[in-house]
Amino acid sequence: MSQRSVRVCAPTRREGREVWVDGRSLGSARSLRALTELLNAAGWEGMDEVDVAEWAVIEWYGGGPEVWSQQSDPWPVSAVGPGTG
Repeated sequence: MSQRSVRVCAPTRREGREVWVDGRSLGSARSLRALTELLNAAGWEGMDEVDVAEWAVIEWYGGGPEVWSQQSDPWPVSAVGPGTG
């Protein structure tokens, strides 16, 4: 049986952290609790937040299980629209 992969992407200001399992997006999580709920729904039933935070299978990008927001967006929306400026 092959091991499943879990990737938690870097946080964004607007969407939280995108969660991928086995190459498929499960959606976004804005907290460890939300991530735990996504993983439980994906078949890892009975896991709690401590289990998820310590689970070695998860690849964390942009910070570990304690990071859920980003102070500044890497692609901020410009205050100057097209044709102005």
